[in-house]
Amino acid sequence: MASTGGGLRIRGDDNLQSMLVGTVMRKIKSRTWKKQRYFKLQDDGTTIWYQSKKAGNAHSTFSVADVEAIREGHQSEVLLTIADEFPAERCFTVVFRGRRGNLDLVAESAEEAQTWITGMRKLIESLENMGDRERLDHWIGDWFKKADKNNDGRMNFKEVRDLLKMMNVDMNEHHAHRLFTTADKSLSGTLEDDEFVLFYKMLTQREDVLTLFQKFSSDGQKISQSDLEVFLRDEQLEGDDVQQHAMRLIERYEPSETAKQLQAMTFDGFLMYLGSSEGSIFNPQRRGVFQDMSQPLSHYLISSSHNTYLMEDQLRGQSSVEGYIRALCRGCRCVEVDCWDGANGEPIVYHGHTFTSKILFKDVVNAVGNYAFKVSQYPVILSIENHCSIEQQRVMAQHLNHILGDKLLKCTLDGKPPIRLPSPEDLKGKILLKAKKIGGLEESLNGTTAEDSLTGEVSDEDEAAEMDDDNLHRESMRRRLKKSKQRLSKELSDCVVYCKSVHFSSFKHSRIHSKFYEVTSFTESKARKHLREAGAEFVHHNSRQLTRIYPSGFRTDSSNFNPQEMWNAGCQIVALNFQTAGDGMDLNDGLFSQNGNCGYVLKPTFMTAAEKIFDPETPEKQDEYQPVVLTVQVISGQQLPKVNIKEDSIVDPLVRVEIHGVPADQSKQETRYIENNGFNPVWYDTLRFNIHTPELAMVRFVVEDYDKTSKNDFVGQYTLPLSCMQQGYRHIHLLSRDGTSIPPSSLFVHIRITELE
Repeated sequence: MASTGGGLRIRGDDNLQSMLVGTVMRKIKSRTWKKQRYFKLQDDGTTIWYQSKKAGNAHSTFSVADVEAIREGHQSEVLLTIADEFPAERCFTVVFRGRRGNLDLVAESAEEAQTWITGMRKLIESLENMGDRERLDHWIGDWFKKADKNNDGRMNFKEVRDLLKMMNVDMNEHHAHRLFTTADKSLSGTLEDDEFVLFYKMLTQREDVLTLFQKFSSDGQKISQSDLEVFLRDEQLEGDDVQQHAMRLIERYEPSETAKQLQAMTFDGFLMYLGSSEGSIFNPQRRGVFQDMSQPLSHYLISSSHNTYLMEDQLRGQSSVEGYIRALCRGCRCVEVDCWDGANGEPIVYHGHTFTSKILFKDVVNAVGNYAFKVSQYPVILSIENHCSIEQQRVMAQHLNHILGDKLLKCTLDGKPPIRLPSPEDLKGKILLKAKKIGGLEESLNGTTAEDSLTGEVSDEDEAAEMDDDNLHRESMRRRLKKSKQRLSKELSDCVVYCKSVHFSSFKHSRIHSKFYEVTSFTESKARKHLREAGAEFVHHNSRQLTRIYPSGFRTDSSNFNPQEMWNAGCQIVALNFQTAGDGMDLNDGLFSQNGNCGYVLKPTFMTAAEKIFDPETPEKQDEYQPVVLTVQVISGQQLPKVNIKEDSIVDPLVRVEIHGVPADQSKQETRYIENNGFNPVWYDTLRFNIHTPELAMVRFVVEDYDKTSKNDFVGQYTLPLSCMQQGYRHIHLLSRDGTSIPPSSLFVHIRITELE
C-alpha cells in the first residue's frame, strides 16, 4: 500500500531518515513569539507531525501535499524581523497552497535546516511526479490510516462502518457487511493491506464508466485499439490522427502487459485514461502558452490585483509583503502599491487613513524584484497610487532604480517615439511603472520636460477621489477627499514610460486627444455606467489603450465584483482582491489557467481590430456572429468532500452549471439533488445553454450540499473558458473554495458544443 511505496523512497535517503527521527525547531510567529516544537516525518512519508515539548500538549499535523514551496533564509516578513537574532542559513519558511498562513521555522543548526529544506523539497517533488496508479494507492493508504483507530494495521467491521461515514457514504449495514466479508479472504474478521484495497475497489466500482466501456468493447473484457479509435473519434471528437493517439493512450494508461501486447485496453486502463489530464475537461493543448504574444499590450486581458498588500479586509486588515509574493506566484501581472510618507524618510505602503498595518515601500519593491518572474516571464505592471511628498517620491525612485536595476523599464524599447504599445513578448522580464507623469512620452524622449518638478491635478487614479464621486460620506475618509494639486518629482516621473495615469473625460475626448500610453482607471460602478451608455465605444477605446477597473470603496470587506462584465468590454486591468475567495476569483483563476498561466490572455479579434464594431449588449450585430449550443450531461460525482463536521452528516449534492459571458449569455441551471450520497452520486441530468458569444464565455461547475431550510453549503467548483473545453466524456477535478485541488473529488460529465441552428 501507499506507506510501503513511501518507505522505499525514504529508506535510501539520509535527509528523510533524519526527518523520521525528528528535530526540535523554533516556530516563529513574531519577534516576541518564538516557541520550540518537535517536528517529525510520519512513516507514511507524506505527513509532518509536530507538538510542543511539554508533555501532554496537543499535537498538530500537515500534509506535504498541502505545501506549495519551501523558502530558504529570511524570505518572509516574520523571519526578517528576527534576522539579527538567527542567521539566514538556519531559517526557512513552509508556504502552503491557497490562503493558509505560512509556517516560519528556525533549526538548531544550518545542517539541520538543510536536512529539512532538501527533504521537504524531495517529498513535494515525488508527490508531484506520482503516477495516477500510485496516487490511487496513496489515497487508499490515507483512508486506511484514518479508519484504523487502534493502529493495529487491520480493520474490523466497526472501523469500516465509521470509515464509510468519513467517506460520505450512506450504505445500509447489510450491504456494507456483504462487501466486508467478500473482501475478507483470510476469514479473520478483519481487513489487512490487500483485502482493504479490494474492499476500496468494490466500494468505488464505477458503474457509469463500466456501462460506457461495455458499449465500446466488442467482447465486454477489453477495448481493442480500433474500438478505442472509434471512441476517440465519435465520442471524444479528437480529430487529429486517432490511430497514433489510441496507441499512445494504451501505452500510457494500460496497467496490464498482456493487454498492451494485444494492443488493447482493459477496464482499469480505460478508467485511468478518463481520470487523467487527457481525459479531463480542460484541453491540455491550451495549458501551455499557445497564443500570439506579439500584439500590443492593449490586446490582452491581464491578471490584476487590487490592494495587493492586504491579507484580509481593507479597514483593519494586515498589510504584508506576502500579499505581493502570493499574487505574483499565482500569475498576477499587475499589482497595486498605495504609497504614503513614512517615518525616517522612508515611504510606506498601506490603505491610507484606516487601521491596516504598514509596510516599507522598499520591502515591496524587493519582493516584486525577487518574485516577478518566477511563474511567468511576461511583464509586471506596478500600479502606483502616490500620496507622497516630493522628498519621499525621490526615495521611491531611488529604491525602484537601485533594487530593480535593468528589470525596471526606464525608456522606450528602441529609444524612438513609438506609435503603439509594445507586446508582452517585447517586454519579457521587464517591470513597468503605472503612475502620473510630467508631460508625455514624446517630451521625455526629446528631453523637454521641466528639470525639477511640476504640479499635476490628482487623477481618477486616486481612489479616494473616486469614492467622493460615489458619495461615500465617512468622516475618516473625507479628509482624503480634498481634490488637491499634487507635485510630482521628476525622478519618479521618469520611471513611467508606457503607462501614464490620466483623468478620463469622455470617449470622444479620448478618441481625439488621447495617447496610446495613457491609462485611465474607473471604479466598478463608473465602468458599468460607461458599459451601459456606450458599450461599443468602450470596447474600441480598450483596443488601443489600457483601462484599469477596481472595486468600489464601499467594499470594505474586500469582496469582489464580477470581472466578466469588465472583460466583456475588453478592459485589460480588472483588479480583484486576490486575498478574497469566491466567484470573482474563481472566474479570474479559470480565465488565466490557460496560456501557460502567464497572466496574459489575448482578446478575440472582434475586440481588437480597428475596423470591427462589437457591443457586448448586442452580440448578434457582430460580423462573425456564430452562436453555439452547449449541452452538459452531468453523469456522476466521485468522493465529494464532507462539508459538515458532524460525524453522521452526509452530503445531499446537486450540481449547478453557470455561464458567465455577455449579458445575453448569463445563465445557470441545476441538477436535482441526490439524498445522502457524497461518495458516488449519479444524476444523468442534461442541461442546455444557448451561447451568443462563445469566445468570451466562461463555464463554472459548482457542487453544493442541498439544504431545504437554509442556504446550500459550498462543496467544490471548477471554472474554465468555453474555448478550453474538451468534448465527450470528461472528468472535472474539483477545487476548494480557495482554488486548491481536493483529490480525488470529481464530476463525470458528457459535453457537446454544436452550432445554433
